[in-house]
Amino acid sequence: MDLPTETDNVTQFNVHEWRSEIEALPSWLRRPIGKASEISTVQRIIKQRQIHTICEEGRCPNRGECYAQKTATFLLMGQTCTRACAFCQVEKGHAPMPLDPEEPQKVATAVQLLGLRYVVLTSVARDDLPDGGAGWFAATMAAVRQMNPETLIEVLTPDFWGGKESGEKQRQRVATVVSAQPVCYNHNIETVRSLQGRVRRGAQYERSLDVLRYVKELDPTIATKSGLMLGHGETEAEVIEAMADLRAAGCDRITLGQYMRPSLEHLPVQKYWTPEEFEKFGAIAREMGFAHVRSGPLVRSSYHAGE
Repeated sequence: MDLPTETDNVTQFNVHEWRSEIEALPSWLRRPIGKASEISTVQRIIKQRQIHTICEEGRCPNRGECYAQKTATFLLMGQTCTRACAFCQVEKGHAPMPLDPEEPQKVATAVQLLGLRYVVLTSVARDDLPDGGAGWFAATMAAVRQMNPETLIEVLTPDFWGGKESGEKQRQRVATVVSAQPVCYNHNIETVRSLQGRVRRGAQYERSLDVLRYVKELDPTIATKSGLMLGHGETEAEVIEAMADLRAAGCDRITLGQYMRPSLEHLPVQKYWTPEEFEKFGAIAREMGFAHVRSGPLVRSSYHAGE
């Protein structure tokens, strides 16, 4: 998380309040962001091509480490989301830009220049598009593979909700992405059942579980993955319940990390879970049968995804 300055679009009082909040972070949430050379190389390549990574847009604390491991997460279909999740730093609140017809090729070129062995493709929610952006995922995957046949591709998609009573439409959109054969299909439930309305405006718990169910119904060989950001006021029992719900939906992999407030306009942190508590959740997840578990304060959706 980058600190705002007095010239940013917040009052000077809020800047000082925000700085105080950052300075009050527990010691286990403070870490260097990585080698400046590795970060600047990625920044230069993506900015030259006018494409985006969620690593940069979200100021991920692990981005230097991931870049060094030849992994990055590209943000497709622009910077503006048609949802308004109260925890997310991605831009929202106005109409998204038209799709850039050259974006799939730009991403493929960036993957080649960066020598990425494993790439994660995610996107903003684009409820304005006829297929929710499913076809764009498939097109970008095809472009990446054409230039980088050895690179493995994971997707992290929105829920592809298509309006009221759109279960079949949602399934068809998921099928479009599944047919492009990602090595892993990720869709995050983000928080526990009781907090969905507060944290994920426009999303629903069961609708997200359906995405993971559809993937397994369509192609059981594709690994599925989901994640939760803790700190919104959930209880230990609710976290365990959410993990059990994910397993029941056929989810193979899970990430659990600490929510860190991006700005004063976002939901405040209700609790900082300790590293020991994250270790406990990780152990429970493994006992439940998750094949791949990442649980820790600084874990994010794509953390060590290439493993």
